[in-house]
Amino acid sequence: MKISIDSSCMSRKKCFVYTILLFILAGIFEIGGGYLIWLWLRESGNLMLGFLGAIVLFLYGIVPTFQSSYFHRIYATYGGIFVVMSLLWGWVFDKTLPDAYDLIGALIILIGVSIIYYWPRKEESI
Repeated sequence: MKISIDSSCMSRKKCFVYTILLFILAGIFEIGGGYLIWLWLRESGNLMLGFLGAIVLFLYGIVPTFQSSYFHRIYATYGGIFVVMSLLWGWVFDKTLPDAYDLIGALIILIGVSIIYYWPRKEESI
């Protein structure tokens, strides 16, 4: 099966930037929506936080459809990006610094998802 990039990705560099931005946007929606629901249920927040969290999580479900690869590769890569973004989220919002093992694990994950998503394959024309 051949997969082609849409017209917004005219070069590999533009495609890389475009996909990274989509991964970050999805991460913000997924982690942010989950965090809003966390605040609602675990921190006795307002019910509106729960509704807002549900809407943001819904938007998270839409963002991956703009990626131009197979579902399994997209979601595997999102999983790795979310690990890293979750550590950053905890640092910024919960004031919990990642330790050395968090950073080592995050680096290993980023290397892995980079190989999964960006390694050229014969069956895809990117």
